[in-house]
Amino acid sequence: MESIQVKKGTTTVGIVCKDGIILAADKRATVGGLIADKKSQKIFTINDRMAITMAGTVSDAQLLYKLIKAELRLKQLRTEREPNVKESANLLAGMIYGNIRKFSVIPGISHFLLAGVDAEGFHLYDLFADGSITEIDDYVSSGSGSVMAYGVLETMYRKDLTVKDALTIAVRSVSAAISRDTGSGEGIDAVSITSEGVKTVFHKTIDTSVKV
Repeated sequence: MESIQVKKGTTTVGIVCKDGIILAADKRATVGGLIADKKSQKIFTINDRMAITMAGTVSDAQLLYKLIKAELRLKQLRTEREPNVKESANLLAGMIYGNIRKFSVIPGISHFLLAGVDAEGFHLYDLFADGSITEIDDYVSSGSGSVMAYGVLETMYRKDLTVKDALTIAVRSVSAAISRDTGSGEGIDAVSITSEGVKTVFHKTIDTSVKV
């Protein structure tokens, strides 16, 4: 039977700061050993106060993003209050757990970092591909380039980072992954989550073409 090719490959980073959270990701999606997409969006806004990064099988990750966004909106309408970050992360973790355990010819592997701000402060959650959930109090990376990214994060992270400082570290960590990981490349996007909400704070495309 002919093998089914799916888009994947990623480096994503989340950093907790004293005044917010930074999320960053590269822009490359691969199919096998080929680059399938050079403009892949890997950071998505759930609402004004929460955002996620995605890694893994693109189709599953995109569908789960659409589902969690819709479910949180319905929950808000039913309860007449905005869901906090913890219950939002738990809801998405349940969706991931169910998705990975469905029989499919395409493995439904998806890995998310979810960050947000609510009345209790700033929160960053690592939602692993098996549906497990871990609250992060410093930094985390996911995807095929995470090994390289962790080298930068381990060296440069400190507890008193500001969002501005963390942005520099996040960009450097994703850049390190792009330099060594074939599944990561083409550029870097980053958003901040502060008391003012979600905001795009960095966008850079890398031109790898050779001009004569």
